[in-house]
Amino acid sequence: MVVELDRLTKVFRDFWLRPVVKAVDGLSLSIGKGEVFGLLGPNGSGKSTTVKMLLGLLSPTSGRVSVFGGSPRSVAVKARIGYLPELSHLHPFLTARECVAYYAGLSGLPRGEARERTRQLLEMTALSGAADRPVSGFSKGMARRVGLAAALVGRPELLVMDEPTSGLDPVGTRDVKTLVRLLAGSGVTVLMTSHLLADVADVCDRVAIMSHGALAASGKVADLLAKTDAMQLDLPGAGPETAAEIAKELSARIGAPVTARRPSVSLESYFLSTVSRDAPEFRLAPFLQK
Repeated sequence: MVVELDRLTKVFRDFWLRPVVKAVDGLSLSIGKGEVFGLLGPNGSGKSTTVKMLLGLLSPTSGRVSVFGGSPRSVAVKARIGYLPELSHLHPFLTARECVAYYAGLSGLPRGEARERTRQLLEMTALSGAADRPVSGFSKGMARRVGLAAALVGRPELLVMDEPTSGLDPVGTRDVKTLVRLLAGSGVTVLMTSHLLADVADVCDRVAIMSHGALAASGKVADLLAKTDAMQLDLPGAGPETAAEIAKELSARIGAPVTARRPSVSLESYFLSTVSRDAPEFRLAPFLQK
């Protein structure tokens, strides 16, 4: 397991050390290598507090948090984690290339390696054509890709993404989801929090839903969303009359109403096919490949 939380609890106290709120209450879950895991819940459910303990920014009141088998406060463990915050505070006067190179330098990479890694990440996130433009003129989607490139300079094995598609239009959202799938396919473990449940359903292998600091539900997305009391049939090429006849026969056989309707695509898919026919081609940076 890459991440293991065992009865993790966090209680915030006031100045006189009196308990004020139990933000996380006995949370236990695990995340395996190469998984895309979604941590969901309404505001105040404990998601952000959990992520901060996982990153070593907060200490648990009780319980255990383990990342790569060690403490998240360990420098060696931190070196294996990448973090994309909800708000990427990029230096507006720097170009995309300079932003990524800046974080590469903070990671301790030699100048030549930092320069090459920056080039590869800008190419991976389809920003090569805008690499020398100031990020102050970028759209939210482009700025998000710069933030993701910066989070990947240290070649993390665990990428933590806080609301990665928040505030993005459907085109920017598609780009981020494409990059997440690409990273997971290379073996990078991704933990993401989000309020946009449709985005989570598109990319996550498993999810955990928190409520009032505790685990309310968890499992594979397909298993949680499946309706076990009904079946859906696809009838390629069938016209309305044929579908109506089949529905009538099935209704008589099972003794319950059967409806026939045309399948539809999601509004997001229709929007993207209408306004964005030429999607960027994202390719994994060589240093991130297996």
